[in-house]
Amino acid sequence: MRRAFDIAVSATLLVVLSPLLAAAAAAIRLETHGPVLYRQRRVGLRGRPFEMLKLRTMVHGAEHLGAGLKVNAGDERITRTGALLRRTSLDELPNLVNVLRGEMAIVGPRPTLQAQVDTYDERQRRRLDVKPGITGWAQVNGRASLPWQERIELDLWYIEHRSAALDARILWRTAAVVFGGGGLYKGSSGGWQGEL
Repeated sequence: MRRAFDIAVSATLLVVLSPLLAAAAAAIRLETHGPVLYRQRRVGLRGRPFEMLKLRTMVHGAEHLGAGLKVNAGDERITRTGALLRRTSLDELPNLVNVLRGEMAIVGPRPTLQAQVDTYDERQRRRLDVKPGITGWAQVNGRASLPWQERIELDLWYIEHRSAALDARILWRTAAVVFGGGGLYKGSSGGWQGEL
């Protein structure tokens, strides 16, 4: 049932939002050189790696410039188009392709980097017991502004209490978070030390 839901929602959204994706891709190309999509290796279900897709919001090769993988509000590497895409979370739309491929789900813990997974203790590795998601319990309770350990705890709570009703609640709250634009950047106390 969960997989059928993921396929139906991701396929429908990709079709409905394809004009918006095309416009965003054109804006990215017009503003800067480089690929439209940003690809990054993330860790998925049971520790399996996959290539997560996002619309590129920074100058090409940004991970090798300035603060590297660390990104915060006002980062000079973020393009004008990228700032808008981040503010509206439209940069995450290509994650829907990852959902169709079966690498991600609509709802679940956000996929993390291998360096982050390497720091997990045995309990925290339970975060890998479900597919990573486009949105999740930590995402609707503070996103990147939360301290890293708190985000992990919220994700573990979600895994322990996962249900269709909780997923529906997360999806409802996701709309409010996206329109509100809060928690996009880690600020002084949130996030992980090497996080994008």
